[in-house]
Amino acid sequence: MARVISVEAERFPIAGTFTISRGSKTEAEVITCTISQDGHSGRGECVPYKRYGETMDSVHAAIEAMRGRIAGGIDRTALLDAMPAGAARNAVDCALWDLEAKISGKPVANAIWPAPPRPLETAYTLSLGEPEEMAAQARDNAGRPLLKVKIGGDNDTARIRAVTEAAPRSRIILDANEGWTDDNIVANLAFAAEQGIALVEQPLPAGRDEILRHIAHPVPICADESVHEAKNLETLVGLYDAVNIKLDKSGGLTAALMLRDRARELGFGIMVGCMVGTSLAMAPAVLLAQDADFVDLDGPLLLARDRVPGLVYQGSLVSPPDRALWG
Repeated sequence: MARVISVEAERFPIAGTFTISRGSKTEAEVITCTISQDGHSGRGECVPYKRYGETMDSVHAAIEAMRGRIAGGIDRTALLDAMPAGAARNAVDCALWDLEAKISGKPVANAIWPAPPRPLETAYTLSLGEPEEMAAQARDNAGRPLLKVKIGGDNDTARIRAVTEAAPRSRIILDANEGWTDDNIVANLAFAAEQGIALVEQPLPAGRDEILRHIAHPVPICADESVHEAKNLETLVGLYDAVNIKLDKSGGLTAALMLRDRARELGFGIMVGCMVGTSLAMAPAVLLAQDADFVDLDGPLLLARDRVPGLVYQGSLVSPPDRALWG
């Protein structure tokens, strides 16, 4: 029987406002792809990323353009060549994984791990703001073991100090979202080390990060916007200590697994991260992240409303997805 495909644009309100160095948002805009066959349906969710020129319309159109090949039975391996890395391929790839699991009755986790998946400790993200605002966010979440702090402005040392003082027992990741410069990165890294920061994520703009090869790394530096696919990883050796794997960048779980394996071969640490999306987007990433060094899958915790059923969060622990959600 031919597959039936549906593509839906959805919006989920964020609890308050989510702010990074490039701007603010009040809702998560997602595209959901559903592929049905023989009475079973698989779903995948993606978040179009404006940083890479993606829009809700362009991602929707990219999936629609694949309708004939999806209906004709394209598999995940062929999909890697048929679509470029990005949000659209992520939605289709994850829908295919979910459909395969539903048809076979075998969980996705069984296909990628030898042992049953376990709950993971995820970071919780604090939005960019003035130091006093960020200290208040940190105090409200000081009981969480891992915080991810959005920075990337002219007053970052004050922000870093405010957060570390407000949450002294939490490990902290700094995410500059390409907001630092050649002029301030050495001083900012040194201050981060003094404050006991665990990781600094994407301090410089992608493609303008060669200085990282020539300066000290007193805190490990993680690539985010600079990393997409496994084939490009060699160029980051000597620049970064870790890579942040996001399904919307890699273009799905299939490519993300390849990226993870190649990153390990090259000696990179692994973070598995996310865009601000629902539990449907996080579910495959939770399985990917089972052996990650850092996990940042708090998207649903930032929403005012999630899908039902959704992932189960207990504090900062996120459990593997129930098969009614995905996989």
